[in-house]
Amino acid sequence: MTGFGNGELLKDDLIYRVEISSVNRKQTDIVINLPRELASLEPRIRKVVKESISRGRVNVNIHIKASKAEGGTLNVNTELAEQYFSVLKELESKLDHTNFSNNFDPLRANGVITFGVNLPEPEDAWALIEGPLSEAVRNLVEMRLNEGAYLKSDLESRLDVMRKNLSKIAELSSKVVENHRESLFKRLSASGLDLDISDERVIKEIGIFAERCDITEEITRLESHFAQSEKYFN
Repeated sequence: MTGFGNGELLKDDLIYRVEISSVNRKQTDIVINLPRELASLEPRIRKVVKESISRGRVNVNIHIKASKAEGGTLNVNTELAEQYFSVLKELESKLDHTNFSNNFDPLRANGVITFGVNLPEPEDAWALIEGPLSEAVRNLVEMRLNEGAYLKSDLESRLDVMRKNLSKIAELSSKVVENHRESLFKRLSASGLDLDISDERVIKEIGIFAERCDITEEITRLESHFAQSEKYFN
């Protein structure tokens, strides 16, 4: 079943938010995205999810951000800035151009200056993430159950329609041979042929038609399928 769930906790000016989504899949495939500094928590997160969800592709996203603008910090990646500058100087040398390094802007260089938060140690972070994670899993499971109940109701109503249609088909099929017999005699009469109902040729024609249009086996098979489907619903 598809579904979505989330959980959130505010602690020490940091927001710990967990979002979980799932789509249909026979096997269990859990994909976890969380800050690199907390990668060691992935096995625990996976264990919590698998305790409640046994199939489907499940995406777990964990975000930790400052609740206020002043709660974050600016981080400077000096090594990355030096790499940018070194590459620009190399381009200047190869292309005989002098403006690359002069125009270097660290604010526009991806990853040089970033805004982030000071994350707690993994053990401390787990104590804060576990609650929102469990809440998100519960919300997801509830949504999947609601979707399953809706799909069950829809399938049951469709099954009821098919059963009624099958009943009509069975009723009509019992009259097919008789209708064909009457139609056959009308055609024979219109052609000027006066044949009796006991005529061997007429009996043979009606017998062949009756055999070809007999759908008793198909009706029985469909009734069996309907009964099996109903068992799955319960």
